[in-house]
Amino acid sequence: MKKQWIPIVSAVTIAALAFLISGCGQKEEVSTPAGAEPATTQNQKLKIEASFYPMYEFASQVAGDLADVHLLIPADTEPHDWEPTPKDIENIEKADVLVYNGAGLEGWVDQILGSSDNKNLSVVEASKGLDLIEGKEEHEHGDDAHSEHADGEEQVTTEDHAAEADHSHEHEHDHDHDHGGLDPHVWLSPQLAVKEVRNIEAALIAKAPEHKEQFTKNADAYVAKLEQLDADYKKELQNAKRKDFITQHAAFGYLAKTYGLTQVPIAGLSPEQEPSASAMAEVVKFAKEHQVKTIFFETLVSSQVADTIAKELGAQTAVLNPLEGLTADEQAQHKDYISVMRANLEALKKALNE
Repeated sequence: MKKQWIPIVSAVTIAALAFLISGCGQKEEVSTPAGAEPATTQNQKLKIEASFYPMYEFASQVAGDLADVHLLIPADTEPHDWEPTPKDIENIEKADVLVYNGAGLEGWVDQILGSSDNKNLSVVEASKGLDLIEGKEEHEHGDDAHSEHADGEEQVTTEDHAAEADHSHEHEHDHDHDHGGLDPHVWLSPQLAVKEVRNIEAALIAKAPEHKEQFTKNADAYVAKLEQLDADYKKELQNAKRKDFITQHAAFGYLAKTYGLTQVPIAGLSPEQEPSASAMAEVVKFAKEHQVKTIFFETLVSSQVADTIAKELGAQTAVLNPLEGLTADEQAQHKDYISVMRANLEALKKALNE
């Protein structure tokens, strides 16, 4: 049964918020030095709250030993329908910096910030200023749509979209896991991940300018790894036999666009969205016509739909990880953004050359 996602926190959370927070000051979101307040002392570590795993890793890599970075959304939790607990709200109230992706992924942010009395909080929307793809909750899978995914996505910057935010909020309750019309999965393109890291770097420098040199050094070192990852993706995928791949949900639009590929998603932007019978039939038709032999699924949600389609086709299934979070097992294996993205590259190489 399809979940109805409402982009406000629950009544319990609201009650806790009222108890914990007496003020109602609005915080300015920044991903550049403008508007951020300096840290209070040179030796005091920054307290950073990061919304979900990629934001946690990016912030940790830039901050290094100069901050304590805490991950809000825990292991084995899908971020599209997560909402903060009273303890999470309390942590945000005590934080110096909140880092989140934006583009509609974290639907709880606006209400939390609108009720916060933390005057010291600097807010970093990591996707701010990036060219974002207009997302769709259900896709066509014919040849026309197939070519559109590779090089015809409509793009908009987060600044352009901000002007439409008030209008979008009026309709949020009518959509499942509404992202305001935007695809938020920018972190899955290493090139865009670099830009998110640079936005975080700029905000941390604004917050603690005395550590500018170290933040820049840390960011440069991590960006070098991301740029090598990008180079490897280009090298390994440019001569692939095929350019299309079937995914469990529409998380890989930015990755596909960056490397000239085409994702054919079974479901829309939310992994919890159940595809219609006609949508599944279109995917099966596409897979047969294009001789697709691998159906990708992901780790944090059920693989039942992917398994069903693969069984009908006589195809295999494999993991293509959207990095919306790590499982407890992945954490125990010390996996991270780079290692998971390299595993994704290996999975794509195999599927695109069958």
